[in-house]
Amino acid sequence: MNAIHEIKAASAGDYVREDDGWYRLGAMEQVFGSRACRGIELEGVKVGLFLIDGDVHALDDICTHGAALLSDGEFDGHEIECPLHAGLVDVRTGKALSAPITRDTRRHEAKIVGDELFVRLQA
Repeated sequence: MNAIHEIKAASAGDYVREDDGWYRLGAMEQVFGSRACRGIELEGVKVGLFLIDGDVHALDDICTHGAALLSDGEFDGHEIECPLHAGLVDVRTGKALSAPITRDTRRHEAKIVGDELFVRLQA
């Protein structure tokens, strides 16, 4: 597993919000660079972005068990390990995989159009 420890605490003002609610985050290379996960903030919501085989998955970035940022954890395959208590979450589904995490993590919509990444927050 590779630990990724870079978080950009960006406000929604740092991104372009389209009329349909999608935020344009920028080119994939700009968003991820050589990393496979990244944390951002939109409308006060911390969002973890996870890149797997060319697909992007977006989840709430706060562990449902503790106040840790999931994107600060170790990311391997499709699982992120919470850096606080080592519980696992499947980033494709938000499903809690191991204790002490017992509640699933809210997912957000993510799409790639051309080379641009878009995210839409879910209620």
